[in-house]
This record gives sequence, structure tokens and C-alpha cells, in this order.
Amino acid sequence: MQEPFFDETVSVLRQAPLVPEESCIIVIDMQNFNGDRNGAEGKELTGPENDYYWENLENRATPNIAKLLKSARAKGIEVMYTCVEALTADGRDRGIDYKLSGFCVPKGSWDGEVLPAIAPEGDEIVLP
Repeated sequence: MQEPFFDETVSVLRQAPLVPEESCIIVIDMQNFNGDRNGAEGKELTGPENDYYWENLENRATPNIAKLLKSARAKGIEVMYTCVEALTADGRDRGIDYKLSGFCVPKGSWDGEVLPAIAPEGDEIVLP
């Protein structure tokens, strides 16, 4: 059995500069399901106890992500997205956590789409 080791020659790589053409920004779960007041989860987030969520999402997080994406695209940095979305219309492919949580975002549904304010451009990748 091999003993654990630390290769000091590799640690220098952790100090490598950011190379825009070799970099990527990933936007995670910023979609209609939970990011729009009319989304399946968004409809559940009502009342004053959720004002903080909506205030920050709509007036801070989403606009700041839009600025970040604009800057990244201008510098040639790849932009990718992940969204909660089943690979099937009936959600039979969902993992146990989603099944136990009781939600399904069907394949191709509006809830699975990225928020319009930060929508993908051109052929940017969106992974369900």
C-alpha cells in the first residue's frame, strides 16, 4: 500500500493566474422555479418572512450576476448554467432527495428555464 505524500512541485500550480480562455463561470439554479414569484417554488415563498429573500434576489443577486456575466463574456470567459430540471417529463429520473422533497421540474418546463435577466446567450451550455 502506498504511503500518503505531498508533492511540493505541484503546489505551485495553485498560484496559477486566471486565463480567461481557459476559465468558466457557472451559474447554479437561478431559474424560474425558485427565482420568479410565479415559479412553482416561488409561489410558496410569500408573506413578510420571505421579503428578505425576494428583495435580495431581485435587487442584488440577479443584477450582480448579470454584471458578472457581461464582464466575463467581454473577457472571453465561458459561461455555463445548471438548473433543477428532470431529464423526463414525468420526473422518473429524479434522485431520491428530490422525490422525498416532493418536487419535480419537468423537462422543457418554464420552471426549468434560466431567469430572463441572466439568460444564456448564443450557444452557452445549460445542464439540467
